[in-house]
Amino acid sequence: MSKPRRNSKTAGDQAGDDLRSRVHFCQETGQIWLHEHRMLLIHAEAQALLRRELIDTLGMERARGLFSRMGYESGVRDAELARTRAESLSDHEAFMTGPQLHTLEGIVRVTPIKLEFDRVAGTFYGEFHWKNSWEGQWHRHDYGVHDEPVCWTQIGYACGYTSAFMGRPVLYKEVDCTGMGDANCRIVGKPIEQWEDASEYAHFFNRESIADQLIDLQTQVVQLRSSISEKETRPDDIAGNSPAFRAAYNLLKQAANSQITVLLQGETGVGKEVFARALHERGTRRHASFVAVNCAAIPPELVESELFGVEKGAYTGALASRAGRFERADGGTLFLDEIGDLPLAAQAKLLRVLQEGEIERLGDHRIRKVNVRLVAAANIDLCQLVKEGKFRSDLYYRLNAYQIKIPPLRERKEDVSLLAKSFLEKYAAINGKRLRGFTDKAKRALLAYEWPGNIRELQNMVERGVILAPSGTRIEVDHMFSAYSEDHSREFGLDIHGDINPPEWEAGKDLCEAVFNGAMTLEQVEAMLVENAVDKARGNLSSAARMLGLTRAQLAYRLRRLQENGVRVEPQS
Repeated sequence: MSKPRRNSKTAGDQAGDDLRSRVHFCQETGQIWLHEHRMLLIHAEAQALLRRELIDTLGMERARGLFSRMGYESGVRDAELARTRAESLSDHEAFMTGPQLHTLEGIVRVTPIKLEFDRVAGTFYGEFHWKNSWEGQWHRHDYGVHDEPVCWTQIGYACGYTSAFMGRPVLYKEVDCTGMGDANCRIVGKPIEQWEDASEYAHFFNRESIADQLIDLQTQVVQLRSSISEKETRPDDIAGNSPAFRAAYNLLKQAANSQITVLLQGETGVGKEVFARALHERGTRRHASFVAVNCAAIPPELVESELFGVEKGAYTGALASRAGRFERADGGTLFLDEIGDLPLAAQAKLLRVLQEGEIERLGDHRIRKVNVRLVAAANIDLCQLVKEGKFRSDLYYRLNAYQIKIPPLRERKEDVSLLAKSFLEKYAAINGKRLRGFTDKAKRALLAYEWPGNIRELQNMVERGVILAPSGTRIEVDHMFSAYSEDHSREFGLDIHGDINPPEWEAGKDLCEAVFNGAMTLEQVEAMLVENAVDKARGNLSSAARMLGLTRAQLAYRLRRLQENGVRVEPQS
């Protein structure tokens, strides 16, 4: 009588199941994810066609270098997943993540022949058997039997994965290859310095391609054009290419060389002080002092002495004469942040200084002349404060001679990636870390989040990610957003489990029910969205179109169609 079959899985099967569980297919968004990296499911025949066209265009040697580097980068990314599994697996099991992924991704069936390594000592020797290599089979199909190994992407993957895993350069060679007529492929890998001809394989580790050269040339052309059209470059701490940002920055450039008082309006954290410093640095006063004052941080009873100075004995505790901020900024720029918090008495004195260019220290009757350019900032509507009697109207009109509205980060989503990259480079240097950027899921979270704290919140978030991410890896979602509650998780495009499925917006359920019940039509819903966007943008169709994710032409078409159907939607003047 035969023994019953045991329904158990081998360690290899369990490891494969674990890796397969890291793959997510999202039908709603059309995205495939492996851990935190977006993947693509591509026809092998189409990939082979691209491979053939690149070989025919670039030549065999250059195409080999390009595909090797592409595979190398893919291997490095998969090594990041191996690191996340290393805590719960042995070194050998963790290393086999790469070969298992290579198999799972449909590239080639990998079987270890001999694998010996010590991560601490830095020793490595690996020999693997490859079966069903798509690259070798298609190369032989297109070009016949070759006299050298042709599985370039796959060998690059092995080099990149093992080098990242070991923390030192490891080079593989393909000693048998189906492209050379062998039945299967076989590779051998060991530290690069142990190969006598290692210099011939430097293209695995040094990115140098035609595409890079073209990009470098294009960058040089852009820089030359920029230097011709604009003598002064943008300060390092100001970054942005979105239309809203460029509009604000263009206003700043036009005011830089004048002496007009500038009022910066914007929410907390949008970078008002950065704009003020840029205005100072671009102007004729850049060689003099820039003095910044946060009016909200000064006790009301000390505001006047801080701004205008104080004489010895003017009040209890005034033990010495002291110059105020206006005197310190003489010849330069004085930046008054949160100016809406100034007491009314200080507002009256500030108005006189702006009109006469003179100050009197507290407890002194001597008039001192000052030559200061004033830049003020507010995160609240000063006009509303005037109506409420909390801000002098004459001072408001004096300050509002030249207003620059700095857009919140949620209205300049195109700049999020640029700013995040800039902050990553800054804090990686400060913390002495080498990071490879952000994972795909982290990039998605950065773009989906609304950033109520604006650039300051983004800066703090990236700094947190730099600190938590291990050196040599990419910043993941949890490195930046782990301190946020489950309620916040929906704000950056993930559910409470960190899955990538699109969120179900609770706020839209009532609207859906209204359409389903016949209380509203789809046309009425569209009209409501369009009208609200136009109203919020104060009649600016380009701005309204950006809110709706449309082009200006698409919005104009919808407006005409709604009006033709008798639905009233009128842009405000």
